[in-house]
Amino acid sequence: MEHLFEAFGAVFNPLSAALVIVGTVFGMICGTLPGVSTSLAIILCLPFTYTMDPASAVVLLISVYVGGACGGSIAAILIKTPGTPEAVATTFDGYPMARKGDVGKALGLAVTASSFGTIFSAAVMLVAAPLLAKIALTFQSAEYFGLGLLGLSCITSISAKDEAKAFLSVILGLLISTVGIDTIDGTERFTFGEPFLLNGINYIPVMIGAFAVAEVIRNIEEYRLRDTTKTVGTVSIKLMKFAEMLRMWATFVKASIIGVVVGIIPAAGGSISSLIAYGEAARSNKNDPIPFGEGNPRGIIAPEAANNAGVGGSLVPTMVLGIPGSPVTAVIMAAFIIVGLRPGPLLLRDQPVLLNTIFLGLIFSALLLFLGGRFVTQQFGHILKLPYPLLAPLIIVLGLVGAYSLENSIYAVFVMFIFGLIGYLFDKFQYSNPALILGLILGELVENSLRKQIIIADGSFSGFFERPVSLVILIIVLLIFAWPMIARLTGIGSPRGKKG
Repeated sequence: MEHLFEAFGAVFNPLSAALVIVGTVFGMICGTLPGVSTSLAIILCLPFTYTMDPASAVVLLISVYVGGACGGSIAAILIKTPGTPEAVATTFDGYPMARKGDVGKALGLAVTASSFGTIFSAAVMLVAAPLLAKIALTFQSAEYFGLGLLGLSCITSISAKDEAKAFLSVILGLLISTVGIDTIDGTERFTFGEPFLLNGINYIPVMIGAFAVAEVIRNIEEYRLRDTTKTVGTVSIKLMKFAEMLRMWATFVKASIIGVVVGIIPAAGGSISSLIAYGEAARSNKNDPIPFGEGNPRGIIAPEAANNAGVGGSLVPTMVLGIPGSPVTAVIMAAFIIVGLRPGPLLLRDQPVLLNTIFLGLIFSALLLFLGGRFVTQQFGHILKLPYPLLAPLIIVLGLVGAYSLENSIYAVFVMFIFGLIGYLFDKFQYSNPALILGLILGELVENSLRKQIIIADGSFSGFFERPVSLVILIIVLLIFAWPMIARLTGIGSPRGKKG
């Protein structure tokens, strides 16, 4: 309790409080801009931490992390362009809800879910950090393979009307993920002698193209048929009422648990947790009046609660073991070292106030996100007031900046436009852009984990079934993939996409 009071004084003094406010808003703005990742936002803040005391530096970086995790949803909802990779799943229902005229509700759901996920992960981190970090260390290639398949199982929830086309889409994504130098044996694959393909095809330009550019092409095609006399009124953010949260408590809690657990696993990342949480929400609520993919509120709550819950989760192995839980926490770990904190097993012993400082910083940022985030999101909401002939170029420019800034490469821009055309054709012929991105994001994890485990087991597949955690995950994956067939045979329910 003494350490908690000391941390309270460190977090809620005027300087630290101001840093939390600035950090949260700055993180949200950076998260909103495609290609300007949360990692880059934290890197931009690093020079300001050199002269700060450790507590002030920590709360600034944590608040930027929280704001960035939420900010990605703003662009995902408004212009179908995920500001961060973690917001990919938010586009599935966030953008359809915005198109229906409920943009204020969609943004309010995202802010509410992000705040809840952050507070949930902070509580878990404070109570169970050392224990959860030890569990995360037991994950090896077999478990990572199962985790990748669990993420791919989302295809049963986000599939297009034609399920066969959705599976073909995810297979194409998996094939694209194999382009580049093989990380295990160093051979070149599908590079065709082009140097820019040696590092593979980054999924962010693909994501911007398949979602944003494809949407612009489709809207331009339909623009002459639109009623352009209608204008968008004032965008008013509608935060969820407590009674509404109670009705969806299971979605909030399950998504937050998934976010924390996946966040604790080193290098798993928020993209995986948000996709898994979305898939679980869709499977658990098949009978909702609003189908998933058409503006279901749970389709926004689940991924946003999960990716913000991953903030606290990813900090656990970073602090306790000195192993970054995500690319963002790798930057935060470097910042800790700069200000004189050495992440690892001795950190909590030598700095007993630090864990409480991070806990309070997360809580403060989450509350600020809930109370003040409505102002930031409301300002971005005015984007929809622009006439589409002005909005379309703005979306393309943001996409260009996001794609080019990844590696300062013009080839990434070419990739964006190529997949913009592919995404447009996918929409036109009812293939699944989300499934394509899903396969591309998870392809490397699935392939490398599968091959590493087979190498470790001298060519045997037995390791996948002899390890208890891996076996449980694989059984869950099998049941998820088989469920549509079981539902048809037993008459329990109709598969996703079928209405009857």
